[in-house]
Order: sequence, then C-alpha cells, then structure tokens
Amino acid sequence: MISYLQINGLTKSFGDLILFQDITFGLNQGEKVALIAKNGSGKSTLLNILAGKEDYDTGNIVFRNDLRVGYLEQTPSYPKDLSVLQACFHSENETVRLIAEYEETIKKGISGKLLDDILNRMDASKAWEYEQKAKQILGQLKIHNLDQKVGQLSGGQLKRVALANVLITEPELIILDEPTNHLDLEMTEWLEEYLGRTNTSLLMVTHDRYFLDRVCNRIIEIDNKQVYDYKGNYNYYLEKREERINASNADIERANNLLRKELEWMRRQPQARGTKAKYRIDAFYDLKERAQQQQESRNLNLDIKASYIGSKIFEAKHVSKSFGDLKITNDFNYIFTRYEKLGIVGNNGTGKSTFIKMLLGEVEPDKGTFDIGETVRFGYYSQDGISFNESMKIIDAVRDIAEYVDLGNGKRLSVSQFLNYFLFPPEKQHSYVYKLSGGEKRRLYLCTILMKSPNFLVLDEPTNDLDIMTLNILEEYLQNFKGCVIIVSHDRYFMDKVVDHLLVFHGNAAIQDFPGNYTRYREWKNEQKNIQKEKQEKPNQTLPAAKRSTRKTDEKKKLTFKEQKEFEELDAEIPKLEAEKADIEAAMSSGSLNTEELLAKSERVSQLIKELDEKSMRWLELSEYL
Repeated sequence: MISYLQINGLTKSFGDLILFQDITFGLNQGEKVALIAKNGSGKSTLLNILAGKEDYDTGNIVFRNDLRVGYLEQTPSYPKDLSVLQACFHSENETVRLIAEYEETIKKGISGKLLDDILNRMDASKAWEYEQKAKQILGQLKIHNLDQKVGQLSGGQLKRVALANVLITEPELIILDEPTNHLDLEMTEWLEEYLGRTNTSLLMVTHDRYFLDRVCNRIIEIDNKQVYDYKGNYNYYLEKREERINASNADIERANNLLRKELEWMRRQPQARGTKAKYRIDAFYDLKERAQQQQESRNLNLDIKASYIGSKIFEAKHVSKSFGDLKITNDFNYIFTRYEKLGIVGNNGTGKSTFIKMLLGEVEPDKGTFDIGETVRFGYYSQDGISFNESMKIIDAVRDIAEYVDLGNGKRLSVSQFLNYFLFPPEKQHSYVYKLSGGEKRRLYLCTILMKSPNFLVLDEPTNDLDIMTLNILEEYLQNFKGCVIIVSHDRYFMDKVVDHLLVFHGNAAIQDFPGNYTRYREWKNEQKNIQKEKQEKPNQTLPAAKRSTRKTDEKKKLTFKEQKEFEELDAEIPKLEAEKADIEAAMSSGSLNTEELLAKSERVSQLIKELDEKSMRWLELSEYL
C-alpha cells in the first residue's frame, strides 16, 4: 500500500500546555481517517501543522513526493476583493486555473482569438468534464451568485465556498476541519455520499457521527497527549475504546493498590531512605503518577432539577412572517405541550432561526402571536454565541451566572463540579478564557446557559464546534432534562438521540409536523418517493397493454353492467378519499395534534395513498373502454 503521509515523534506545546507528545502515525492511499479528541486537545492545531500553517516542537512529517493535498480550515479566509467564482477556483492546479480563466472570459463577454485560444487549451487538457463536475459541486453546495465578493459572505457561506474550492481541485489527499459545519442536511448527505464513493484519501475532524461512521474506515484518537489507532468505523471505535479504557482502569486500580502498600513502606521506613532505597523511592513516584491518571470515560447522570413549569407552555396563533418574497410562516398554528422535545430541521434559508427568534420575542411576526405560559423560563443557546471577557478566569465566567446548580431534594452542585462534568477539570477552571480553543468557548457558553436552571431550552445549532465527548454529555443531559426542549440542528445523530418529533421547514412557509426522529423521517420520505415513482410508472405500463389488447380485437371492448357500476362507484369514491387525505394533511400541519394523534393520522395517510393508487389504477383501466 502506498504511503501518503508519515508522522514520527511529533510534539506540540504552547508554553506549559502540551497538546500532544511524541505521537507517531501514518496514512496510506485510499484510507479515510477521522481524528477524534475533546476540544483543546490539538485537533485543529495538528491539521494546521500538516498544512504548513503552524510550527511544531520536535518530530518530522513526510508527505509522498508530488502529492496533491487540499486543506479545508475550520475558519477559512480569502482576499475580500475576490469574487466567489475566483475563490472557488483559487488553486495552483493548472486545469482549475484554465477553467477559471474561461469562466472570467465568458462573464466579460470576450470573444474572438482570445476565446478561441482558451477553448483550444480546454480541449487539449480535457477540461470540459472537469468544469462540469465543478459546476455540479457548486450547485450541490448552493453556491449560485458567483459574482458576489468574498467580503460580503457570512461565515457559513465562506465555509461552503472553501469546501467547493477543495473538492474542485481534486487532490489526492483531503484534510478537512469540521466540513459539515454550516451545511444543511441536504448538503451534508450529498457530501457524505460524494466522499464515500471517491477514491480520494481523507484526514478529517468532524463531530457528525453518522457522517463519520458512513465515510471513515479508520479512527485516530488523541487522548492524554497520545494517539490511539482504530481500524474501523465509529461503531467499531466505540467498542474498542471501551475495552481500552476498561483495561486502563484496571491497570490504574492495580497501581492504586500498589501505591497504598508503597505509601505504608515509605511512612514506616524513614531510616531506609538512603542510597540503597533510592530506586524504590523513584519507583514510588512513578507509581503515584500512574495511579493519579484520570480517564474521560464518563457515565454521567446529570439529573439536574429544572425550575417548575406549568401545563401551559406556548401557543402559536395564526403566525405569519415574511421578508419580501421570502415566506417564513403563513397562518401557522401550534400548541406546544409539557415536556415536549421538538427538533426543527430544514435547508438553510427556510426560516428556522427566525422562527425561534419570534418565539423568544427577538423578532416580531407580521401577523399573529406567540402566547407564552407564565412559568416558562427560556434558556437560549444562540448560533452566534456570546462574547466573554477574555481576561476572566473560566470559573468566574460561570460563577457570575450562579453559585450552584439545584439537583433537588436539597442537593446542590457547585460551579466547579458542574464545570468538571462538562470536561473542564479543576486545574483548567482557574485558567483564563483567552487560552481556550473555539470549541472550548462554545462548551463554556453552553455551561452558562444551563447554569441558569431554565425549564425551556431553545438550542440553535448547539453541536457546531463541540467535540464528540461533550455531545455525549449534552445528549444525556437533555434526555434526563425535566423541562421542554426545542433544537435546531443539522446533526442527525444528535437529533435522533434527543427529540421525539420534528417540525420540517420545506421553505416558502411550508412546515410539516412529523411524529418521530430524523431517521424515521428520512425513511418515511423515501417511502413517499417510491410510492410516487410507482404511481407515475404504472399508468405507463397499463395503458399500452390496454391499447394492445384493443388492437388485437380490432373492436372496442364494452363494459359489462357490473364493470359499469364499479366505474361509477370509483368515480364517486376517489374524490372523497382525496378530500379526506387533504383534510388529514392540513390537520397534521396545524400543530394542534398530540403525538399519538399524529401517529394515527400518519398511518391513515399511508393507507389512503395506497388505496388511492389502487382505485385510480382500476379507474384508468375501466375508462379505456368507455
């Protein structure tokens, strides 16, 4: 197998903070590798080192000669005066630069000899197929305004442009830092399929566990400054990591037992601390260091008491909102029930964040109201985050919110204990905010929201930039949370573990209430596509057969009396079934049904679709002979 990358004895530190020490691993052709670690362990730093954007302390890095490498940074940047088109084709790849030259020439309306020369070079380098693929990538990532300046783009738009740039250049090795951040579900699933079928080698950091599980065939974990290698997908990694931690914990327990015996000896034998016993004293301190190791395997039960919440939560009454021609909601009605855990999904630009801002009173609807219960206390985790005082200590940033968390039954959790649950160990709590990584700041922001003991959590893209360890803890917290939850997220795994039903924003004020998690919704959606496909294909298969039968007899078959009666009954039944189906779909979109009613309605709609298909087909067959 051809080696693409070899890392030997790599060490990186910032002052006293050692991120990783003497790590060694390689990456071969065709491997798709995920890099996993908690925030602050040096994932992005390692990728930056490999891309030549940061230095390292010791070790060496060797790439195969002439290897084409593409790198997607977590926060990419381009010159602000570049157009989107120029940024997308910003590359040293000669074919890509030729396509960019062609696109610029066409855009400026230049013709004649210059255009002929470019066309000849395009033919010679076989760039037309390359250009078609580039256009497909831009379309899938919803990059349409190619003349817009980079300086006018949002962070999410810029990330998509940078991702397009990496994919278009067709490198042999792609290094990706959080590629699914700022992608909607449709884009994420397209990228998942694209990377899964390509032969390109990958090294990526991602928190999207479905994406990771379906794309990667190897996982490297940074833990306690070392690397651990797992040859398999995410599911395999979970199993083997648990085995490793159990073995390590058993070793630590043995070390603790030995430490107790050695400690007794050290106390009992002060006269033995001469030259002859020095080896044993040194071994004692080595043993003490091993015994004090802490593993991050946490089976936490954050059964934190939410403040009391009454039976009335909120009711959306005839809510309409639009921005020019863009409709967000139109006469939307919904009654939110107690302890409901609702997920909101949909493509970018369909109004998900606007909807929750209307609920929170940050944006006024054009028409209608949100009637909020008196006992509701919102905890809002914004996609934009908050700005901390960088000179504050971590523990003080949270202590400003509250001194403790109420667990109920007279039990309390201190700020320090709460931070420790969310992977801020005591020694880090007294460090300063400015020393935190971007993901660690998001985790700290999450702690400040939860410390307020809200009874209704509204989380807008909470999974962006959080590591998998933090997500596991947050998921468990939300599963045990004794309050209401609304989550806007593109993280399918996260949604599946936490929510019990969905609001699906299809765009143009079309909002669907679906009784189930995201995976169930995808299965239902695929079923509907198959039904529609069969519905379109069956008439095409049946009608020619009927016509062939007619041609064979050379005379038009007449309906029997029984068939005539059947046709008349079908003619009357089909409109009634269609009307019933329309009424049920309207009821499902009204937001007034509970989960059980939604499930019943959903099953009835499936029955109606099947029945309509059968009766419509029979009606078509009989109508041939009228």
